[in-house]
Amino acid sequence: MNDKQQYYRLGLFVTVSLIIAFAILFILGGRSLFQPSLTFETYFKDSVAGLELGAPVSFRGVPLGQVTEIITSPALYEMDVPADQRKAYIVVRAKVTGPNTAIWKKELEIYVTRGLRVQTQMAGITGQQNLALDFFDPKENVPLPFEWKPRYAYVPSARSGISEIIATIKTIVSSLDKADIQKLGQNLNALVVNVNKKLDEIPVAQLSADADGLLKDARATVNRVDRVIALSQVEETLRNLSSASARVDKLLADPGLQQTVANAGVISTRLRKITETGELDALAKNLDQTILRVNAMIGENQHDIRGMIQDLRVTSDNLRTLSENIKRNPSGLLVGGPPQKVQMPKESK
Repeated sequence: MNDKQQYYRLGLFVTVSLIIAFAILFILGGRSLFQPSLTFETYFKDSVAGLELGAPVSFRGVPLGQVTEIITSPALYEMDVPADQRKAYIVVRAKVTGPNTAIWKKELEIYVTRGLRVQTQMAGITGQQNLALDFFDPKENVPLPFEWKPRYAYVPSARSGISEIIATIKTIVSSLDKADIQKLGQNLNALVVNVNKKLDEIPVAQLSADADGLLKDARATVNRVDRVIALSQVEETLRNLSSASARVDKLLADPGLQQTVANAGVISTRLRKITETGELDALAKNLDQTILRVNAMIGENQHDIRGMIQDLRVTSDNLRTLSENIKRNPSGLLVGGPPQKVQMPKESK
């Protein structure tokens, strides 16, 4: 009976211990075992030194998961390919977990078509690297060629910034290696010699004398300007300018001038209104019609007008004759012409 109780207590202890262990695992991270996950793989042609298992994976700074495997392509997909024909890529696999995993599974292919790429990034100054997902230009970041079928979802890679810097440095170093440094030094020495010869040929003494003369002329010009400024005429001119400025200010402050400007503005506004309403065009048309009518009347009564002009000329001549007669005999206008001359009888002898 005692043995049975001991076995019962031992079994109970083991059961409780297992339950507690599972609870602790669940609390510390075992929940991830029951969450959906997405494993993808990518290939790198360059070195991934600094990238380790468990390195974080993020999308534009948002954590997504971690790196689960780093291996070479010959060990996975190119074991049967001749050594001289192998791609020798670095295969990096990562697992994405979290509440958005279902969305990544559904739209990953669309993202890749739009330019989703994986890139290694330096994490601080420690040299450790992580994986970062982001969108790049798909034309400039073409996927690496391969002939095998990926085991997991495939996301192409993009060259990291460090790789581009290293490639640029290599190009510069290669260009320096190809450059003829010795010939370049000879050319520089020849250039220095030619410059020294040209400097020796420059007439330094003559240039110095010309510079002294130029300075003397400049000093004399400055003295003349000072004397002109010191003259009383300049001061009088300045006073006249000040007086004229005061008069102009007084004229501008005159209410009459302001009223004239205001009237001009009113007239301009009225003319603008007349022009915009079409009254000016109507007036011009009426004037043109009146001129045409006058021309027609003159053309039709030309002979009558000519006779009237002749009668006016005759009348003017008669008036002129009448005026001269009145001047000679004013009374003649009332009583008639001048009396006849009386002849006196001759005396007898």
